[in-house]
Amino acid sequence: MADATDLGRVIEVLAALADPTRQILLGRLAVYGEATATVLARRASGEPAGRRPAPVRPAPGGPGGQPPGRPGAQVRGAPAALTDTAEWMNQVAAEWTARLLAIKHLAEEPGAE
Repeated sequence: MADATDLGRVIEVLAALADPTRQILLGRLAVYGEATATVLARRASGEPAGRRPAPVRPAPGGPGGQPPGRPGAQVRGAPAALTDTAEWMNQVAAEWTARLLAIKHLAEEPGAE
């Protein structure tokens, strides 16, 4: 079972997923696979999902106007908290399956009436 810190993160994720907008975004991610927020917004509005060309204005901090050390605005992949929540849900499901199988075996034993 998850420790108290992990369970706190699971509770936060489940509370966040209660928000209808987040449910819609998660559903879109399930359909489209990995996508940035920009791509999800464009697909929701019917715009093409490809990147639009943008002028690059060099700034004193790094190439393309990005501050030094900033890897970029696109964030992809499942956050660790979401992955942890999915693993916790799978663990709980496995525990319930084991419990239900034990009850089934008890109920099906000869003389168990």
